[in-house]
Amino acid sequence: MGNKIRITKQFSFEAGHALYGYDGKCKNLHGHSYHLNVTVIGEPISDNSNVKYGMVLDFGDLKKIVNEEIVDVFDHSMVFNKNTPHLDLAEDLKERGHYVIMVDYQPTTEMMILDFAEKIKNRLPKHIKLHSLRLQETATSFAEWFASDQG
Repeated sequence: MGNKIRITKQFSFEAGHALYGYDGKCKNLHGHSYHLNVTVIGEPISDNSNVKYGMVLDFGDLKKIVNEEIVDVFDHSMVFNKNTPHLDLAEDLKERGHYVIMVDYQPTTEMMILDFAEKIKNRLPKHIKLHSLRLQETATSFAEWFASDQG
């Protein structure tokens, strides 16, 4: 009891976005090669008759969750805030066969990581907690989410 271990799995996906109302270059359509680190915390399974004995969470199980909730959804998409005039642009792109995701927030790295945290937390087994996320948008820029920082 009390042997908490953190495990991390790394993911990558490509996505584009535009920040409506922003006063810099990111107001234009552009894309990123996102890198997402997902860290969960729990105790290794102590039942030696369990096929997952010694694991906090099977990396394959974590991969399945994150791929289904994030990577497979966002990869090679264009992400727009549906509460902006970008709605017209998004609809035009959809009509031309582009993969568009409409979200109810400004699709910054900060807001995307909040969305991802909720999606992942909802899928984890009860005994596993989401510890942190790190979403890297460029080689030198990333946002981090920590469970301990949340109210």
